[in-house]
Parts: sequence; structure tokens; C-alpha cells
Amino acid sequence: MKIESAAFYKSVTHLADLPKNNFPEIAFAGRSNVGKSSLLNTLMGHKGLARTSATPGKTREINFFIINSKFYFVDLPGYGYAKVSKSLKEEWAKLLEGYLKNRESLKLVVMLVDSRHPTTELDIEMQAFLSFYGRHLAIVRTKTDKLNQSMQSKAKRETERIYSDYDFMIDFSAKNGKGKKELLKQLDGFLK
Repeated sequence: MKIESAAFYKSVTHLADLPKNNFPEIAFAGRSNVGKSSLLNTLMGHKGLARTSATPGKTREINFFIINSKFYFVDLPGYGYAKVSKSLKEEWAKLLEGYLKNRESLKLVVMLVDSRHPTTELDIEMQAFLSFYGRHLAIVRTKTDKLNQSMQSKAKRETERIYSDYDFMIDFSAKNGKGKKELLKQLDGFLK
């Protein structure tokens, strides 16, 4: 896949506002601060298109980016650390659940996990939820540039042991571009 154009399309806080044009969608999910915005910016070739922040939980809506005028990359709110009210967290959960369960144009969910940290209960719950609803799932292990070769191998074995029922797994680094070509090639297969 070659990304020739990428632009912000819209932010959605209610299911009724989701795009209606039925373009295929690839959604990106992960804990807050896992490197989701950095990965999206690297893939799209635009440094500041997806907002990055030092404050975990910055993305509070579902953000759609139109790619090559043919499909969407979808940036989902990070789960985990956001310091927000319980009622807002419940609203996010409803929005995410409705989107992930029912969206017909959703072709793949790319779940990002930080290669430096152990898997959390939230990660396992997300994978189980996606599996239950029959969603295609990819695992992308981020920030691999921060680990030496031996630590990378150990972390990869651990990730493979914990997760099941996924379509593919890739190591990725936004800093040095590792895994970008392979990831784009894999994503392309879900858009055909």
C-alpha cells in the first residue's frame, strides 16, 4: 500500500455521527500513551495529523482520517489512564462498544501494545471483546527501538504467549520506521 494522501476527516462523539459513505475502515486501539498517534502519523506521512500529547488520554473521540480518498484510518480513544470523570469514561465505553460491535465497514482493528511493558487486563479484555464479536485483529508492538535485541525477543515471546486469535503481529518503531512497510502491506490485504 502506498499512502498518497491523508487528511483529517471528522471527530465523532456519538454513533449517529459516524461517516455514512461506507468506505472501509481500519481502527487503531490501545492503552493511553502506547504510541498510537505516533504510529498513525508515521503511516500517513504527516507529523502532526494525529494529535500526540504528553498527557495520556488526549484522544476523547473517534477520529477519522481519509486515506487516498478511498478508506479511513480510525483513531480510537486510548483506554486506561485518562483522568476524567466516571460518567465520561462510561460515555467513551458506550461509544467504543457500539462502534466495535456494530460497524459494518470496520475491516480490521489494530491493537497497539507497548513492547516495554507487561500486558494489562485491559489489553486482554479488548482482545477477548474483539474475538467474541468476530473482528479481525492485528497486534502491533510499539516502541521496539527502546529495547535491545534480547529484550525484544523476550517481549515478543511473551506477547505471542498471551494473545491468541489475531491475524498478524508486527514490531513497530515510529522513531526509526521499523515495521512500517510490513504493516502497510498487511493493512492493504484487509481493504481488498
